[in-house]
Amino acid sequence: MNQTSQVPWQVPSQAPHQAPWPELPLAAWRETYETLHLWTQVIGKIRFARSPWLNHSWHVALYVTTRGLTTSPIPDRTRTFQIDFDFIDHVLRISESYGAQRQFALAGQSVADFYAAVMAALAELGIDVEIDQMPNELPEPIKFSEDRTHATYDPDAVRRLFQILVNVDRVFRQFRTGFLGKASPVHFFWGSFDLAVTRFSGRRAPRHPGGVPNLPDAVACEAYSHEECSAGFWPGSGAIDYPAFYSYAYPEPASYRAVKARPDAAFFSEALGEFILPYDAVRTSDDPDKALLRFLQSTYEAAANTAKWDRDALECPPGQPGVVRPV
Repeated sequence: MNQTSQVPWQVPSQAPHQAPWPELPLAAWRETYETLHLWTQVIGKIRFARSPWLNHSWHVALYVTTRGLTTSPIPDRTRTFQIDFDFIDHVLRISESYGAQRQFALAGQSVADFYAAVMAALAELGIDVEIDQMPNELPEPIKFSEDRTHATYDPDAVRRLFQILVNVDRVFRQFRTGFLGKASPVHFFWGSFDLAVTRFSGRRAPRHPGGVPNLPDAVACEAYSHEECSAGFWPGSGAIDYPAFYSYAYPEPASYRAVKARPDAAFFSEALGEFILPYDAVRTSDDPDKALLRFLQSTYEAAANTAKWDRDALECPPGQPGVVRPV
């Protein structure tokens, strides 16, 4: 199947401060990244504590909005509440369905300060939530209420990250329309700090071995219960010390890693067991949307073909605005 890209996004005249796909070298904002990662874990754990379990931990994820990231509505008896990171005004906002809300500035907060401010705001709104204060999927975690080490917030870097997430969310949503089978929403996982979308073959997968740092094995086993191809974006960490897109198959089919992914800048990382496309290769291409869609499609095809998915039953042409899918 051939994927088509949308018209490249244009920056409106009232927002001259950003390139459509801005630079975000990891070294320039690493401390802010580490702090923001932990803040998203605090908020994600609140959603986790109050939301009924949904397959593959989809109930814990955050979502990209026009201003940042949101939990979406969380149940609280006969009302709901929602927590939003506003990366334009740089505030955290908590609102509830009866009309009350609280907010505070993100700058100047350590993780301990942020945790205390969130819990105080929830208490003022009459929302009683307890969470596990130990970060997940990170080495050497520090309890949220005791972490005064991470306290950096660069608004410009965060605004750049947000613009990237807006772009990636748009392209991932377009990619998602070409699949009829089970597929995840486009959502942000705070444990690994990545925006992801996943397609499933419909078949059960071998039991995952677990072993993810500071994550219960039961969670990993449930997340990988079915055969999948997952793609995402993250700012970089470990062996990939720069922002990048990734794509992997679970379980990995024979000869999967030998397939040539597109565009040419894409490669298979033996260290991670995933296909990688550097973000800068997309950002600097003539058509970033098209370059990213080529990566998503080619790595999906690598998984689907080597694992012998029923592609005729699972795929359809990409969606178009206002056009009903032919059946």
